[in-house]
Amino acid sequence: MTKQSFIRGTMMLIIAGMITRLLGFVNRIVVARLMGEEGVGLYMMALPSLFLIITLTQIGLPISISKRVAEANAKNDMFKIKQIISLSFLIIACTSIFFTTCMIILAPFVANYLLTDSRTLYPLLAVSPVVPIIAITSVIKGYFQGMQNMKPQSYAIVIEQIVRISAVFILVSLLLPYGVEFAATGAMISVIIGEIASLAYLFFSFKRKKIVKVRHQFFAFLKGSKKTRQELFSIALPNTGSKLISSFAGFLEPILVAQSLAIAGVATREATKQYGELTGYAMPLLFLPTFITNSLSIALVPSIAESEAHGDERLVHYRIHQAIRISFASGALATIIFSLFSIPILTYMYDTSNASKYIILMAPFFLLLYIQAPLQSALFALDLAKEAMWNSLIGSVVKFITLFLLASNDQIGIMGVAIAISTSVVLITLLHLGALYKAIQFTLQLKDVVKMITLLVSTYLFGFMLKTLFANSVDQIVSFMLILIILTVIYIILVILLRFITKEELKQIPIVKNFL
Repeated sequence: MTKQSFIRGTMMLIIAGMITRLLGFVNRIVVARLMGEEGVGLYMMALPSLFLIITLTQIGLPISISKRVAEANAKNDMFKIKQIISLSFLIIACTSIFFTTCMIILAPFVANYLLTDSRTLYPLLAVSPVVPIIAITSVIKGYFQGMQNMKPQSYAIVIEQIVRISAVFILVSLLLPYGVEFAATGAMISVIIGEIASLAYLFFSFKRKKIVKVRHQFFAFLKGSKKTRQELFSIALPNTGSKLISSFAGFLEPILVAQSLAIAGVATREATKQYGELTGYAMPLLFLPTFITNSLSIALVPSIAESEAHGDERLVHYRIHQAIRISFASGALATIIFSLFSIPILTYMYDTSNASKYIILMAPFFLLLYIQAPLQSALFALDLAKEAMWNSLIGSVVKFITLFLLASNDQIGIMGVAIAISTSVVLITLLHLGALYKAIQFTLQLKDVVKMITLLVSTYLFGFMLKTLFANSVDQIVSFMLILIILTVIYIILVILLRFITKEELKQIPIVKNFL
């Protein structure tokens, strides 16, 4: 099987992530323009329930599979790899049946009493079949990640997004005349169709490689798998706890938001609209750079696991520094652009700029979110999943306390939700850094911090200057795109001058290597 270097594997995932993010924004624009703020609100209120069930179904296995397969592959232990995959498929089959059934049974209660909007029932029921599909897909992805072959996953996520966008346009258009709740249901069904296409491709790639034949003597490989099971669950269970906290927090968030805004005197429909603006319009923009940080995180786990298996502590530290450096570089430009140009961006995308106030408030704090994912992956790769879980719990508790206290105040309202989310982002990132320092004495180097501040301040000054010079042209799409291109070119020059990406790293990218 083809194995890629850390940078090359990351770049494949980044390119795929970039394509899917762009397609994803096309999808969101289509959905937002067809369904409106209220329809988007229904869709976004139902999604956290799905994420919670998926987390329970996967029980943290994907990242555990990635680490343990990487360790076994480093020792060329093919028997252990097959045992890991066989055991994972069996566990996933059992959890999928159980939690999908629970989701269907509990959907009416969740819609009517927790989300306080009965119209969310149809999206919740419609999306339930996707749970086992995503669960099976995650096992195959974990295997390919552990083998440090990112190509199948890269292709799969692009296929999923293309199929999903095509389906959402057709289904939402067909169902919208029956009401926004049915349009939101159509959007959910498109998720299932996209995931089926992704699973089909991954399954084909898995079978074609023929390195691990799962069906051959399947039950024989399960015998004597107690040690393998313990190794999987030593990471999977704390990882489940961490993801469960995040998913449960996401599940509770719209409920707490609805209840808090009700206390503040905001009507149900208005609360749904405001929450739709925050989570459907502002948050996707703020999460845009995470396709790079998530790609780094996926590639980081097997890379650190392999280095640790070989006892190379220096390389472990270097990989973490490398991931933080690249993650910050990817997020700083987005932070500046969102802070300076949120109104025209939202207007061009959604034909409304109501969510700009959330973006301006949250963008500076989300710089820490962009380095949070690599830090968490490093903790998992170093068998520090318990520390990551506790950090997530502390951050979620603080978020909910802050959210309730602020959002229930009629003078603050929905802005209290934005403040609470930002507070949680900052706290969890700092806790992750503290955990890495305690475990392996990892610290951010002073020169890197100075470079980060220099990059951020310099880019902001150039951006502010461009915004001032072309103040009368921002409302023209061609002029606005020209401003962004000029700022991006300036930013790339600064990144190169400050050595955020080194020449050695660029040489690992085949396309760039030919020019160096």
